[in-house]
Amino acid sequence: MAGYTDAAFRAICARHGATLCFTEMVSAEGLAHDSRPTLRLLERRPEETIYGVQIFCSDPVSAAVSARRIGAYQPAILDLNCGCSVPKILKGGCGAALLRDPRRIGAIVRAMRAETGIPVSVKLRLGWDASSLTYLTCAEEAVSAGAVLVALHPRTRSQGFGGKAEWEHIQRLKRASSVPVFGSGDLLSPDACLSMLRDTGCDGILIARGTLGNPFIFEQTRALLTGRPMILPDARQRLAVAMDHLRMTAGLVGEPKACRDMRKHFVAYTRGMEGGAALRQALVHAVTLAQYEGIVAEYLGDPSPDRPPSPDGRSSPD
Repeated sequence: MAGYTDAAFRAICARHGATLCFTEMVSAEGLAHDSRPTLRLLERRPEETIYGVQIFCSDPVSAAVSARRIGAYQPAILDLNCGCSVPKILKGGCGAALLRDPRRIGAIVRAMRAETGIPVSVKLRLGWDASSLTYLTCAEEAVSAGAVLVALHPRTRSQGFGGKAEWEHIQRLKRASSVPVFGSGDLLSPDACLSMLRDTGCDGILIARGTLGNPFIFEQTRALLTGRPMILPDARQRLAVAMDHLRMTAGLVGEPKACRDMRKHFVAYTRGMEGGAALRQALVHAVTLAQYEGIVAEYLGDPSPDRPPSPDGRSSPD
């Protein structure tokens, strides 16, 4: 979820029922060298009362240094990513590359635990490929080193996000584990979230791609779990949340960058809306908050005589 789960989006998710949100992956090497862009990834909003930090690394020494640095931010949990399949992460021996060396996972977790009292978790995939499913051994090494929670995305590194997540492995890990197990993979709807909990017996779920443009998935899943009616937001509600998201992002990174960065989010927020294609076409050209506001108001038919022109130069109708 790199490039998406910044402090603004995590705050939106928290408002809509997320119990715990993790940062984007943070480079342990970057923290060890006081990289300002890396430190910026640790920023949090007041809504994030329970906040987790996820690091990627290949070296126990840098993991230990990063654990010390992160302590000042008072996260509820510190997570080691052993699942990212992005080539540049793998090239450094990080992410899913660690699945080929379970003992190194244990060494990294042990180094982190030696430097902080913050609970440490690990996120795994099944293994490097179908011929090397190492997740049970990796989990055992991590727990022996002091990890208090293991999360599993039941695809291999070679699968990326293709194919179908094999949830039965989450159930297998749960049966073998002495610590809580969280599941992830293909949680794109509240029904899928409920099914994973029921079918695997896992202790919790991590929703990733299912949140994009849809932070409402958390409160909807909670409603299903408790037998309450599930509320489906209409276009006005979805766009109101998207605009809040934009304003918060502008407060963090400035208006010009926020307007660029939020284009991908607005594409997701507007997916499935009536007239959504034309709305997206206008939004991806917006370069100011005022233009975003004007385009959204025009789409919703809101009266606004002082509405600024759209990016294509057309004035919005009264």
